[in-house]
Amino acid sequence: LAAPAPVAPAPRIARRGARGAGKGLAAPRASANAHAHAAGAAAEWPGVKLSGAALAIGLGLVVRFLIPCPAGISMQAWQLLSIFLATIAGLVLEPLPVGAWSFCGLTVAVMSKTLTFTAAFGAFTNDVIWLIVISFFFAKGFVQTGLGDRVANIFVKFLGKSTLGLSYGLVLSETLIAPAMPSTTARAGGVFLPIIKSLSAQAGSLPGPTANKLGAFLVQVQLQACAHSSALFLTAAAQNMLSLKLATGVFGLGFMASPWITWFKAATVPALVSLIAIPYIIYVMEPPEIKETPEAPALAEQRLKEMGPLSRDESIMTGTMLVAVTMWIFGDKIGVPAVVTAMFGLCLLLLTGVVKWADCLAEKAAWDTLFWFAVLIGMSTQLQVLGLIGTVSNGVAASLAALNLGWPGLLTLLSLAYFFIHYMFASQTAQVGSLVTAFLAVFLAAGVPPVLGALVLAYVTNLFGGINHYASGQAAVYYGAGYNTLANFFKVGLVCGIASLLIWGGVGAVWWKIIGLY
Repeated sequence: LAAPAPVAPAPRIARRGARGAGKGLAAPRASANAHAHAAGAAAEWPGVKLSGAALAIGLGLVVRFLIPCPAGISMQAWQLLSIFLATIAGLVLEPLPVGAWSFCGLTVAVMSKTLTFTAAFGAFTNDVIWLIVISFFFAKGFVQTGLGDRVANIFVKFLGKSTLGLSYGLVLSETLIAPAMPSTTARAGGVFLPIIKSLSAQAGSLPGPTANKLGAFLVQVQLQACAHSSALFLTAAAQNMLSLKLATGVFGLGFMASPWITWFKAATVPALVSLIAIPYIIYVMEPPEIKETPEAPALAEQRLKEMGPLSRDESIMTGTMLVAVTMWIFGDKIGVPAVVTAMFGLCLLLLTGVVKWADCLAEKAAWDTLFWFAVLIGMSTQLQVLGLIGTVSNGVAASLAALNLGWPGLLTLLSLAYFFIHYMFASQTAQVGSLVTAFLAVFLAAGVPPVLGALVLAYVTNLFGGINHYASGQAAVYYGAGYNTLANFFKVGLVCGIASLLIWGGVGAVWWKIIGLY
């Protein structure tokens, strides 16, 4: 009678065995899935994007080996041109991050003995590049202290009762901050987009079906206005300083007296007309569903109360930027270069603890910019030294001269070409480094007044910063917010771009004649 007792658990043992068998059967399936996943991962090349790299390298090889070197150009210059074009193509196609691709291009130039190591790395001491790098650290201070947020909220408090007035308040605050915060991307992502998001949410406008209530309109206005606030001041954008540096290489040192004042004086009238006109054009073209925003001033006032009085760090940041802007304006008269002023300002921020050295080290975009800018400027400078750019520009100028356009027609034609070429570039500064030297050399050969030619290309560089979602760093930031569709970005960007060209080419041309630029 006791014998059956051990038998009772048998079914349970069987069930456990069945479960165990299930696991045993599942294990090969899991293993197979793991192997398949590993095989798929292995199939995806983890390094360079092969298609983009092949196109960029192929372009360089075609230029070097299939196109004969023209008469009057040395083989060294032609070889450097092929490497330069492959590097530029890589910046557009991005088979690697721009810094990494630039490093590869520079390595090829040295390994092929096209450039010496000293010549290849000579641009790393360029003062304008370091001014751009330091501008990233200044922007960091603006964001971290909350000073930019405070300034923007002050204008919203007084001008934000209507949607159009609110947009003008944000535009005015952008214009005020621009000369002391030389990073358009930092202004967009660190100051204005957070404010726009908050105001839009308060009005019930979020990315998606409700975006057109308010958010989509404010984003487009801020993006398009940024082009003109950046063009108004020499120190408002990194590409401005780079353009001026390249112009100095073409026209010679001292071609522009008192650069900061000359730049501002020439830009004042067309920029202010644009800053008034562009928000209204967008208001008519893409009208927001909400026309009145009575809660915006109250919200801004509440934020200002929460922020309290000006903090120690904000006071130091304000004082430092006032000193820096003053020294930038009068730098020529007191003999202090712009980069030295920036260095002095950064030292003040570091010594007072407003910006920490760890913040500077963590600013990866600044160090990446240092590298790829230096590579582009270095190659561009060596092409100039080797005589290629001069030879090509003289040939182009001779061909254009046969059309009997005169320098005004030539300036107009090439400026329009320079503007629309930007649809092929994903960075304003990349286009400056790639094309400005060649365009200015053509201007020089055709008899365009140097200061006028340099300023026109520099201003146009700012105007195309909002033509699409990849035209600039700030465009990518605003598009990423999700309030606007891709089609909307292209449509508004094209209309505002053409309107900006008409204002700067019409009102600007009259103003430049009045102040004696031609």
